[in-house]
Amino acid sequence: MLEVYIDAASAGNPGPSGIGVFIKGEGHNIKISEYIGETNNHIAEFAALIRGLEEAIKLNSNLVSVRSDSKIVVASIEKAYVKNEEFKPYLEQALTLIEKLDLFFIKWIPDQQNKAADALAREALRKR
Repeated sequence: MLEVYIDAASAGNPGPSGIGVFIKGEGHNIKISEYIGETNNHIAEFAALIRGLEEAIKLNSNLVSVRSDSKIVVASIEKAYVKNEEFKPYLEQALTLIEKLDLFFIKWIPDQQNKAADALAREALRKR
């Protein structure tokens, strides 16, 4: 099983944003820290999810468990629905990627349990 921890950081909302993805399991220990430009924090959180899913698919894992401290992202994936039209394309892209996986789980975790992905997202802000 791959455990995929995701997070985003924005300097302002909207503002410069970065994403962090930490993947562990199945012999992998992958750290991704990417600056994604100016956006709001919620879109950055969706971008982190999409980036994490893309990487998990490349690794050909049968079982992927995503952990996020974003309640909006977790609830949106669980319900396959977003109220805010601005988030819809990101949700649709994430759901399309999830369909490529045999087994997928997503779980909300508190900030304290997401320190690795948070540090990667903050590091990405310094890359701008």
